[in-house]
Amino acid sequence: MTTTYQKDLLTGKTALVAGATQGIGAVIANHLAALGARVIAMGLGDGDGTLDAGVEVRQADVTRQADLDGALADLDELDIVFNCAGIIKRGLEHDVEVFQRVLEVNLTGTMRVCTATRDKLRARRGCIVNTASMLTFFGGGLVPGYAASKGGIGQLTKSLAIAYAADGIRVNAIAPGWIATPLTQALQDDPARSGPILARTPLGRWGTPQDVAQAAVFLCTPAASFMTGVVLPVDGGYMVT
Repeated sequence: MTTTYQKDLLTGKTALVAGATQGIGAVIANHLAALGARVIAMGLGDGDGTLDAGVEVRQADVTRQADLDGALADLDELDIVFNCAGIIKRGLEHDVEVFQRVLEVNLTGTMRVCTATRDKLRARRGCIVNTASMLTFFGGGLVPGYAASKGGIGQLTKSLAIAYAADGIRVNAIAPGWIATPLTQALQDDPARSGPILARTPLGRWGTPQDVAQAAVFLCTPAASFMTGVVLPVDGGYMVT
């Protein structure tokens, strides 16, 4: 893995990444560890094998307060929190129970982690980075629950930025666009569907998890020390066309 940041940038920092046992969350966890942070990857299961050896894995469900309390109990110091836990159920989210489950994980789970870590972050004047989406700004006919949850994360990020500012805690979010992950593999493999996506994306390619991670890490570095309440698109320009 390559990184654009100096190797010791986050030495002495402790980071918690919720939803980091696979996908973009795992890539973010690896980037933080490469910059010297102690990283706890929290999620369901032991991961998909992509986490670096130095990343500590703790199993916890963001919808269960008892799980979060147990995962956080022995963390005396916490500087950085990333919320990457999320699910999507394409074509099923018009069922109200499925819709509620998606919101419970994506939106309420994010709020639960923010609330659970606030006191620890206050002590270190730390920061939170949430995971929004391009669907924070657009609707999705097949994914009303996912789109609603990501829209909510945008407003939650802005609201907590205001509420947590007096604690010295910055709260920002990343908004990935079309990123090449296993979740989008079917789209990538279908020229009839991927063609219009790339045609609308000024940079002309799918994003990578590494693209998202580099931007996400920026939001918790000293370079972003005067940024809070930002929902940062990482989308190759898709949202401005």
